[in-house]
Amino acid sequence: MRVSTSQFFGTSVNAMLDNQSTLSKTQLQLSTGRKILTPADDPTGSDQILNLNQLIDSTAQYQRNAGMAKSRQQLEESTLGSAGDLLQRVRELAVQANNDSQTPDTRKAIAQELRQLRAQLIQLANTRDTNGDFLFSGFNGKIQPFAETASGQVQYSGDQGTRYLQIGPTQMIADSDPGSAVFQGARNGNGTFVTSASVANAGTGVFNPGTVTNPAAVLAHNYQINFTSATTFDVVDTTTATTVLAAQPYTDGGAIAFNGIQVSIGGAPATGDSFTIAPSSHQDVFASVQNVITSLETYTPNASGLAQMHNAMNQGLVNIDQAMQNIGDFRARAGARLNAIDSQKNSNDSLVLDAQSALSQVQDLDYAGAVSRLNQQMLALQAAQQTFAKVQGLSLFNFLR
Repeated sequence: MRVSTSQFFGTSVNAMLDNQSTLSKTQLQLSTGRKILTPADDPTGSDQILNLNQLIDSTAQYQRNAGMAKSRQQLEESTLGSAGDLLQRVRELAVQANNDSQTPDTRKAIAQELRQLRAQLIQLANTRDTNGDFLFSGFNGKIQPFAETASGQVQYSGDQGTRYLQIGPTQMIADSDPGSAVFQGARNGNGTFVTSASVANAGTGVFNPGTVTNPAAVLAHNYQINFTSATTFDVVDTTTATTVLAAQPYTDGGAIAFNGIQVSIGGAPATGDSFTIAPSSHQDVFASVQNVITSLETYTPNASGLAQMHNAMNQGLVNIDQAMQNIGDFRARAGARLNAIDSQKNSNDSLVLDAQSALSQVQDLDYAGAVSRLNQQMLALQAAQQTFAKVQGLSLFNFLR
């Protein structure tokens, strides 16, 4: 077969260009550290690289979300811990003020400290996170959740929403709790019913908070204990206008039991005195503390006035206990969420490590093999160039000179 000069030159140039192309690709692989430079190099490997990078990127976002959720949960846990400590001090002062050794002046001094503690409690309820958002406002993070009105009541301006962050492929977690549930979610009384004494009572009867003896028998009704004399009383179901117990003999501190509940009255009630039992309802912690303060500042220092104060203090103490329990429950939830976040973060770290290992196997270059291949390709290119230089001089006209 006859090989023309142009064919010879074209073939030689193409061979050198091919060697240069493979050498350039190897040089680029060495400079980038990757063996797959374009999808055409390895379509299957390129698809794996894309999927693994997406997995790593999405997991990195989960980790950022987990970091934000953890920061807010740590803040909530510490804030609720401080609130619990404040309420514990409130309780100690209430017990101290309820002692008969106190005087009107010492009780007013205790009330002043209670006012300071209540103000601090409102400040804690309005805690902000590192972004300046209110922690207990629900979805309305820019709105202050709690504010005291001119009448002394504390109003909630947030909503009932709970913000969730995705911290894993299938894991969503709340980053806080709405303040309405935390600070206004406790039920007053013993959680089932609340006892109170009429402000018109003239005797010295003191009503205790009572207990539930049979939950199945408890009805959500209102009851009234009416003293028909200093030694007898009736129990009336005011919801149905029926008499539950009639002409019962009164014993100081004796149990009064009916419909699954048990209460007792101490002291000496007067004829016409009445005591009320009503189903528990939600009462915010600020109102519970304020009621204790008001009872200490406004009671009349006589026998019946002291009895009224003791009734109010007993009711305030049980309400504070309920608020402490409610806040403690939310603090425990925050702690449980912190544990869940840490566990998910560890899982995310393991997932990223596995994905990066798999990604390295697919895309990372074997430098030793690439350097060896580069030397071979350089040698091949040099051989092609030298061969072309030698062979191009083989012409018939060179012999005719």
